[in-house]
Amino acid sequence: MKTVGGLRKLRHRGGALVDWIVTFTASAYNLIRLRTLLARAT
Repeated sequence: MKTVGGLRKLRHRGGALVDWIVTFTASAYNLIRLRTLLARAT
């Protein structure tokens, strides 16, 4: 997620922005993972 979501450059940003970016990136990653898991199950 660091590479794809741009999480490598969060050191000097505010806490609220970092929290939003991490939540958004984790949600997107989980949707992609869910799609892959559902494709394997069928």
